[in-house]
Amino acid sequence: MAYDAIIIGAGHNGLVTAATLAQAGKHVLVLERRNTLGGAAATEEIFPGFKFNTGAHDAGLFRSEIIAALQLEEHGLQMMKSHVAAFAPQLDGSAFTLWRDEQKTRAEIARFSKADAEKFPPFMQLLHKLAHALQSLMLLTPPSLAQHSLEELFSWALAGLKIKNLGKHEMMEFLRVLPMTAAEFLNEWFENNALKGVLGATSVAGSMQGPQASGTAFMLLYHYLGAANGGFKASRFVRGGMGQLATALANAAQAHGAVIRTAAEVAQIIHKDEKACGVLLKTGEEISGRAIISNADARRTFFDLLSAPNLGPTFVRRVRNLRYRGTTAKVNLALSGLPRFNGAESDAHLSGHIIICPSLEYLERAYDDAKYGGYSQQPYLDIVIPSVLDSSLAPSGQHVMSITMQYAPYKLREGNWDEHRERLGDHILNSLAHYAPNLKELMLHRQVLTPLDWEREYGLTEGGEFHGQMGLDQLLFMRPIAGFGQYRTPIENLYLCGADTHPGGGVTGAPGYNAAREVLKDLRR
Repeated sequence: MAYDAIIIGAGHNGLVTAATLAQAGKHVLVLERRNTLGGAAATEEIFPGFKFNTGAHDAGLFRSEIIAALQLEEHGLQMMKSHVAAFAPQLDGSAFTLWRDEQKTRAEIARFSKADAEKFPPFMQLLHKLAHALQSLMLLTPPSLAQHSLEELFSWALAGLKIKNLGKHEMMEFLRVLPMTAAEFLNEWFENNALKGVLGATSVAGSMQGPQASGTAFMLLYHYLGAANGGFKASRFVRGGMGQLATALANAAQAHGAVIRTAAEVAQIIHKDEKACGVLLKTGEEISGRAIISNADARRTFFDLLSAPNLGPTFVRRVRNLRYRGTTAKVNLALSGLPRFNGAESDAHLSGHIIICPSLEYLERAYDDAKYGGYSQQPYLDIVIPSVLDSSLAPSGQHVMSITMQYAPYKLREGNWDEHRERLGDHILNSLAHYAPNLKELMLHRQVLTPLDWEREYGLTEGGEFHGQMGLDQLLFMRPIAGFGQYRTPIENLYLCGADTHPGGGVTGAPGYNAAREVLKDLRR
């Protein structure tokens, strides 16, 4: 049987592409290597009765336009929000809280610095304006370097007009801030270390760089897109776990006739005369398709599934030089009760993100360890306990906790991750115990995931959660590489729809949605 489109990988972007194409009347097949949908945004019952978001634990960046277009709420998607954006316990027993309510946050800041409390409202106004300008680029196809269609130019002209309409001062500020370091940006505004630590932590999430690196101010804005979250990054949880986002997307695709197969690993992309025309499964089954769309990253797609000899030397060199540089590890814990954190006055304080990042200097030192091939001795930790809001994730009275740790470099100076996995797990728990002293007493089970596990189990090259670093040289029409930023590839009928395409990583759905639009254009010709 021949399909209009075959999608390799049922991560959230692949499923967005599938649902969008199926909604447009195309005959779609999705092939997923694992038994679980969602890729690195899945929910899995690692221990009996305990359901974990094994990869991403937050859908705050997922585009509302896609939710509406695919009617995902009608297909079972339910989002949840905590009143607490971020809770930051300190070693001295105190804590700093960013609330979703901006006035409550301002009052909280005033406890530490009245000057910072006065500056916070204008800071938020600027952040809203800059993020709104950036947001207008999310669902656009990057412009071609070789040719410019009227449709393309018109879309980007409208986006440029939005930036211009910020006003002269704000437009110049937008252009000034994008290449800045997060440390410089935040130091211009605030004096309190705890506040700057929480706000700045977002700027390096998933990246092998510290807050002193150029372009980290852009990443702070990127993670803020769509937020009304007290200055912290966009944050929404999915009822039932992140896997329910994949389920809703799959339901939307199947409602329009898409076929989704799990435990169906693609071994090779079949092509003839420089045109992709099907896939070969590990089982030996061949399936034909007019368009082949890979949700895998560029290196895995071109080197593992297509094979480099079919590509030009310049293209191969550029793909080989892509920077992935995974930097996060994760510990998932099944707990017999709710941990006691320094400064937490109620369970509500633990219902959002719990951030261990006391200052920008702390964050930079954590990065210093990693850039020389070691994992951070004092790590930045982003912790969630989703069962506080959603009791369905754990047995009654018990909880699930996920701890994302930075920095854990893919390439270690000494040894390998198979040797260091459990040692790293101990180190993360020992670090957290200074802020949650009864944590170890509550632990029933634990799972430790390293960058090597992200690569082996979830197909993330070098453990890179964004399918490639989001530096300024790997964005827009240069994502994944210059000249191929429009979801198409040198092989006709072969497309990319994953996070290594514009606009980049995070659970946004935007790469998949944009890719589907370009595929539809070509299928109509």
